Amino acid sequence: MTEQQYPEPTVGLVIFNPENKILMVKSHKWHNKYIMPGGHIEVGESFEQAAKREIKEETGLDIHDIKFLCLHEHIFGKEFHKKKHFVFLDFTAKTDSSKVVLNDEAQEYKWVTIQEALDMDLEHYTRKTIEKLK
Repeated sequence: MTEQQYPEPTVGLVIFNPENKILMVKSHKWHNKYIMPGGHIEVGESFEQAAKREIKEETGLDIHDIKFLCLHEHIFGKEFHKKKHFVFLDFTAKTDSSKVVLNDEAQEYKWVTIQEALDMDLEHYTRKTIEKLK
């Protein structure tokens, strides 16, 4: 694998279901902490297109009403299982379903209130994003 030459822009989503609960997924890539689903933005793809694609791939959910929430920088932090430089663009979104089908990037999921999420073992960038919703 070649060494990363540029920061990797990514989207992360705080997804609200019809019960106004948010989706948290546990990921081995983030040392088995709970995170928001999301991923990289492909060349030629808008933030919204990346968000819809990544969420569909990782959870099987269709999302709508996507709104920008915040930005974080991750520069070679120990939180991720590889040495990477990310630019996290985090959004909120809604889904009309609570039926999640995970791919291999997450091991489990929970729909929780914002306060319940803050009581979980969250990866710290996820925590900072969720705190913005209080």
